[in-house]
Amino acid sequence: MILAAGRGERMRPLTDCTPKPLLPVAGRPLIEHHIEALVKAGYKELVINHAHLGQQIEAALGDGQRWGISITYSPELAGALETGGGIFNALPLLGDAPFVVINGDIWTDYDLAHLAIPKHKLAHLILVNNPVHNTGGDFLLSKEGLCSDGDGKRLTFSGIGVYQPALFAGCKPGSFPLAPVLKRAMAQGEISGAYYAGRWVDVGTPQRLEALNTTFLA
Repeated sequence: MILAAGRGERMRPLTDCTPKPLLPVAGRPLIEHHIEALVKAGYKELVINHAHLGQQIEAALGDGQRWGISITYSPELAGALETGGGIFNALPLLGDAPFVVINGDIWTDYDLAHLAIPKHKLAHLILVNNPVHNTGGDFLLSKEGLCSDGDGKRLTFSGIGVYQPALFAGCKPGSFPLAPVLKRAMAQGEISGAYYAGRWVDVGTPQRLEALNTTFLA
């Protein structure tokens, strides 16, 4: 699943007329970089949620035929659902097996073929070095590969994870963030993680988008 429903307030005015996932990186929509990485990793079925200007996303990507995959859309009302609510809303489309979720507003060279969830865990998160806009990080990662919400040197959640549908047991339809769901499971030792030291960018502002494109040009 690619999360593509955000309004992109920090990206305005670029997102006033264009949904954030369609903003160009190296001459192609950002979301296409994710699709190509998923295809390279062997994924065949993709769910994309959308809200703000969502029909532009459907028109640009279609049913996925040109990549040899199947794309299904999970439309939402603009501003209605947060990350947790958006994933929960799409669960009927995602099936009973573990599924990968990627934030639509990041760019990375992480090889998605490496993603796997250990047995008896509810989620597996990829963590990266803290960027300047999130110096405090998000979660701790132990030597044993467990994520937690305690005190210490935190890493930033990359927006890439593998989830069991059971992670959302007890959740109700509507708007809710993902972090509290993860933290409840972390308290039970049910969230694993891995550190990635490679290239990763949270493409959250026009300045970061420009810097990313400058990197590609260089």
